[in-house]
This record gives sequence, structure tokens and C-alpha cells, in this order.
Amino acid sequence: MAESEKDAIKVVASNRRASFDYELTERFDAGVSLTGGEIKSIRSGKLDLRDAFVQLRGGSAFLLNAHITPYAKATGFSKVDDDHRALRLLLHKREIAALAKGIEQKGFTAIATRAYLKQGRAKIELALARGKKHFDKRETIAKRDSQRDIARALSSD
Repeated sequence: MAESEKDAIKVVASNRRASFDYELTERFDAGVSLTGGEIKSIRSGKLDLRDAFVQLRGGSAFLLNAHITPYAKATGFSKVDDDHRALRLLLHKREIAALAKGIEQKGFTAIATRAYLKQGRAKIELALARGKKHFDKRETIAKRDSQRDIARALSSD
């Protein structure tokens, strides 16, 4: 296997709505503590990050509201019936401190923006986010539409 294939990142799930609803600032990459059935479900793309957010408890970070569809062939310890359980995020102490400092600010929260596999391990990309106002969303839509019109005009020439 070539080195580039080994280091390749395979995006499993993304929260596309996050960049529309939130202004994303600082980003973090975190490992995830999973059971056998959960990692198999994630590898097959059965992960939903739509409402996922981060909560700090006792010096650790947990991902809440991430939905992992139970793996059908899992048995025993690897079978998890709670598909919305809190997932422990694996971060360095300085990253947890930076997240805590960001979350303490008024209007900020930490959300999951995408999940990917890197060297066979599941990773979650987190972002500190501040909710957008309605007029900010309209501005985002207008920018996207103008970019689409420009691309369409350039491709037709």
C-alpha cells in the first residue's frame, strides 16, 4: 500500500448545515472512544452529526446527540442498543482547556462538523461556533447564489 493511500482521509459524515446555521471559528480534531459495533457502523457510513454538540464534564469532552445506527451483525459486548450515547472524545488537556475557554464565551458552543477515518481510526472535527442571525443566513445564501451564477457563466463560455 502506498504512503499516500495509508494517510488518506475518508470522510464518513459531515454536518453541512453547521456552516449555514453557525459562524465557525476555531477547529479541533479529536479521536473517539468507540465499541466494536460502533466503529463498524461508522466505517459503513451509518453516522449522523446533524444535532451533535460537545459537553465538558470532569475534565473530559463528550460528544452528545450523535446518532450511530447499531451494527446489525454485532453481538455481545460490541452490540450497543443506545445509539445516542455520549461518546468520549480523545483530546489533549490544552485542547480541552481551549474548548472550555471558547464555550465560556457568551453565544459560543462546540459542535461536530465532520467525521472521518484516518489510518483506520475514527476522528471527529469539532468547531467553536456562534449562532448566526437571520440576516447573516440571507447573506450566506446570496453569496452562494452569486458564486453559482459566476461559475455557470464561466463554464458556458
